[in-house]
Amino acid sequence: MNRIAVIDFETTGTSPNLGDRATEVAIVMTEGGRVVDRFQSLMNAGVRIPSFITQLTGITNAMVQAAPPAAQVMAEAARFVGDAPMVAHNAGFDRRYWQAELALCGLPALQPYACTVLLSRRLYPEAPSHKLGQLVDWFGLPRTGKAHRALADAEMATELLGRIRHDLLLKHGVARPDHAFLCALQACSKASLPKFFARQASVALA
Repeated sequence: MNRIAVIDFETTGTSPNLGDRATEVAIVMTEGGRVVDRFQSLMNAGVRIPSFITQLTGITNAMVQAAPPAAQVMAEAARFVGDAPMVAHNAGFDRRYWQAELALCGLPALQPYACTVLLSRRLYPEAPSHKLGQLVDWFGLPRTGKAHRALADAEMATELLGRIRHDLLLKHGVARPDHAFLCALQACSKASLPKFFARQASVALA
């Protein structure tokens, strides 16, 4: 299977359209379902972090003031990812920041995204919650580091992605649960899932 980059941002708020900026980025690179590399850095975007964000993440204004400039970090992150497709938990959020921060550097952000929130809603409607930490605990997956820090969250999302792909293979008979398949699955309505998996099974048997 091809590489997949699992990404997580910590930010000053909910939307770059409101002037919010990234404060930390982490990317876990996988290949064939195995972690092969990691990238993580705080970044200084020249904006202040609200106190409630510091309480949530532990990232302080002093920490980002001592960090490399955001443009430098994002250029390094873009080189690290290359053309690998991406995955995030609540991918709409991380994709907006990936695109916005790279646009400020004059760099393209063309990578397709799959979302482990959408995928978990399709595959595990019985889960008590589809928040990352609660799904990780529900499955008994390992936690590494503090939640709401980019690398810990990216690693938890990687563990969840591994469980999703494992279940697609063993429970649903999907021979190649690659990134393109994940994107197709997350676009399905819940009502159409039986037909979707039936089509996959017929393709596998052909």
